[in-house]
Amino acid sequence: MFALLGPALLVLALAGAVFALVSARLAFAHVTAPRRGAPAVLAPAVTVLKPLHGAEDGLRENLESFCNQDYAGPMQIVFGVHDAADGAIPVVRALQRAYPHLDIGLVVDGRIHGENRKVSNLVNMARAVSNEIIVMSDSDIRVERDYLDHVVERLHRPGVGFVTSLYTGEPSRGVWSDLSALGVNYQFLPNVIMGLRLDLAEPCFGATIAFKRHVLAQIGGFGALNDQLADDYDLGRAIRAAGYIGKVAATPVVHQCTETSLAELWRHEMRWSRTIRMIDPAGFFGHGFTYATAWALLGCLCCGFSTAAVGVLLAVMAARLYVVDRVDAATGARARNLWLLPVRDVFSFAVFVCSLFGKTVIWRGRRYNVDRAGALSPVGLGPAEWAPAQEFPDASHPVHAGAFLRRLRRGGGLALSGQARDQVVLVPDLARATSRFGRDQPADRRPAA
Repeated sequence: MFALLGPALLVLALAGAVFALVSARLAFAHVTAPRRGAPAVLAPAVTVLKPLHGAEDGLRENLESFCNQDYAGPMQIVFGVHDAADGAIPVVRALQRAYPHLDIGLVVDGRIHGENRKVSNLVNMARAVSNEIIVMSDSDIRVERDYLDHVVERLHRPGVGFVTSLYTGEPSRGVWSDLSALGVNYQFLPNVIMGLRLDLAEPCFGATIAFKRHVLAQIGGFGALNDQLADDYDLGRAIRAAGYIGKVAATPVVHQCTETSLAELWRHEMRWSRTIRMIDPAGFFGHGFTYATAWALLGCLCCGFSTAAVGVLLAVMAARLYVVDRVDAATGARARNLWLLPVRDVFSFAVFVCSLFGKTVIWRGRRYNVDRAGALSPVGLGPAEWAPAQEFPDASHPVHAGAFLRRLRRGGGLALSGQARDQVVLVPDLARATSRFGRDQPADRRPAA
């Protein structure tokens, strides 16, 4: 069997290498590093939404890049957290002090509206939005000074419902963030750009999603995404379903890769790989064709590292280096610790293989199952114990006492709607009463003393 398997794997590796060469050539043909400079556009009022969770590496620099925009129009920035003790709050307070001329708001609201905590944060933040144009961006994104100009210019084109951005990876520190950035720059990015060139990809990334307020209302608001893991993908899909098109901004942004351990990197990539398998199985299995390095290594093992097999492996690595060169020339990215590229390729293949099995993901310390629509459901709770977002316990949706006590014994607590929090008071709540924010509290714009 190995006599046939080895050559077959080597042929697959060569096919993957040829695909990489052709893709890099077509995707980045006649493209050079982007030249900065704002296009001439109108500058309507914009609200930037930044949901936050913890004081991650580089957070101050990432958020400050949005404060330093050369945008000519009015700009509001709304930050949001769930917990009054969140480590991101001191960073926001420091920005409010450093930029007193900017409209910088902070929403602290612990209400949970579904299993996706980021979307719950956005639902809570939405009441503070003042402007028609909304630009949403993840906390680990850093942008150039002309970012808003380019995004708003694309959003004003006829028929456009949202604008998103491609992104490159920039490692923060350590080998694990290096591996994460290599995956973003030399696996994810070439495949996406190739898909765009061939009109096969319709991306919508959390790095940037810009849209108009009335479009968000038209699709049901952020609440329509309460239980969706791939909230950015589903937001784009909902806007397209409403009859609009999506556009990609002219220049990429920078994603800060902050993974500090193998476990963190593995959980992150396994979560998204399994999600893609559930919501886009054809694209997921088609992506397996691109792991040329792994196929070449397996072919070498089966062929006993024969001269021909090693030659195929070297050809594959040469193709990968060509991809690196084209990406760097097109985006301005620069590889760090390039010797890790084969390790990165093998790691990606391992994630791909393992994500073929199971539907469980770990996100922010919680374990969930992901269904074929990308919806989350917590693992370990029976049907009587877990209620969807619209069935929070309140006067009209009582919770069975046994389920309530079982949740408390496990230490998981119980998600309560705003109405239920007014009706039910537990002993620990008394100690936190002075720090809890009311449902109708406006965004806090006060700089810390």
